[in-house]
Amino acid sequence: MRQWKTLKRETILDHGKFLKVEKHTIELPDGKIIDDWPWVQSPDYVLVLPATNRETLLMFRQTKYAVGGISLAPVGGYLEPGEDALTAAKRELREEMGCEASDWISLGSYPNNGNHGGGKGNLFLALHAHKVGEPIIDDLEEMELIELTAEEAEQKLMQGEVKVMGWVAMIAMGLLYLKLHDAN
Repeated sequence: MRQWKTLKRETILDHGKFLKVEKHTIELPDGKIIDDWPWVQSPDYVLVLPATNRETLLMFRQTKYAVGGISLAPVGGYLEPGEDALTAAKRELREEMGCEASDWISLGSYPNNGNHGGGKGNLFLALHAHKVGEPIIDDLEEMELIELTAEEAEQKLMQGEVKVMGWVAMIAMGLLYLKLHDAN
């Protein structure tokens, strides 16, 4: 299989560091040209599922504008310019929960939208997370820290209490990793 080729880019909306929209001219593998392919640029981000041990997980109960209600959520945030994903994950865990972790497992880096961009999500499991100070809360949303067993987290995930796609993927992948590694 061959990749699509970007022939031209034109910015049609620049809304600062969090959102840019471009119009691309692309060439498909069969030679067909598409002149108005929409492309969304937003910063890459991290999502972190902290585990205090293999039996308890730290999450937030919080509101988000697009959700229109309360959702369970992992730690998350944007990478700063020039920052690598692991450094951002450690920073976000410290800022949002006041925690650090001794073991970090990367669960991969994934495009937000396979055809239209939107940044990449970098997923991490933070093992042996422990409190080292107070959180530095600068988010706009209200957040409440909660601690759940893996079984409780799985049940809440399956009941639809996690309402953002990336968060669903993060928590599901973290739980799967813990299950597979507890069995060995």
